Amino acid sequence: MVVYADLVFAVNFIIDGSVLLMTAWVRGLRPGWPRLAGAAAIGACYVVFMFAPALSFLYTFLVKIALSIIMLWTAFGFGSLQHFTRNFAAFYGVNFAAAGGVLGIHYLLQSSGELWDGIWFARTGKLGFEFNAGIWFVLAATAAALYVYRAVWNGRRKLERTEAHLAGVTVTIDGREWHCTGLIDTGNQLYDPLTRTPVMVMEASLWQTELPAAWMERIRDTHVDKLLAGLDADNSPWRDRLRLVPYRGINRGTQFMLALKPDGVCIEQNGRIFESHKVLIGLDGGKLVSDGTYQAIVHPSLLESRDAG
Repeated sequence: MVVYADLVFAVNFIIDGSVLLMTAWVRGLRPGWPRLAGAAAIGACYVVFMFAPALSFLYTFLVKIALSIIMLWTAFGFGSLQHFTRNFAAFYGVNFAAAGGVLGIHYLLQSSGELWDGIWFARTGKLGFEFNAGIWFVLAATAAALYVYRAVWNGRRKLERTEAHLAGVTVTIDGREWHCTGLIDTGNQLYDPLTRTPVMVMEASLWQTELPAAWMERIRDTHVDKLLAGLDADNSPWRDRLRLVPYRGINRGTQFMLALKPDGVCIEQNGRIFESHKVLIGLDGGKLVSDGTYQAIVHPSLLESRDAG
């Protein structure tokens, strides 16, 4: 069998470089390209050395661990023991994800006949599997596996950032309570311009059993300014709680949001409870987030209220 050492080196250089780059992304590191290239070259040389019979002793567990340490030290430096340990764990996590992705894609594309042809039994009774894949397949499968890993990891980090700003919301009106999850948005600067009352935005669907159908229709159509004209003929007990809050829309034009004046709002986050009575509930006709993670946008000033916890 003919082995092209330069081709083996190039393929492994690309794979090792991709894994190191993904490790840096997972850990939030920004190493220099020369350091990454040097670490990838060390890993690629190790694979080439494996084809030399005299160097077969290199293919052992301890040598592999030592090589990983050298590669990580070259690419990212040491920093501290904790920092290096986390880099080490992330490096192997990315490696396992990439290797698992390559194997998964390989067996996904195989027929049952090809799968059975790759299975063999040793004299000792052990079961073995033969893995035959072309260079381009390995490169493409590795790229696909790393892409999926990055997408999943990115989604998880985004979810964690969102969850860190979530809080329990309780709104009280006429002795009744409504509960939902809210996102604390430090960029929310919506106030009633006349009273300087902060406005917390909530999905109108949370109130659809209490609000008249005509109100809900106006809210969804964003024609809430026309709703006030028919209030005199409306017998809803909440009509005296209604307010119109002006705000600037995406097109920078002035629009109006229908708001309710509650008796009180309670925000609970990390075991602390904040109560506020000077607040308006702005009603949004759509969904604030597609996956339903939260149903309200909490004004940051509500967390400056009296802590009842």
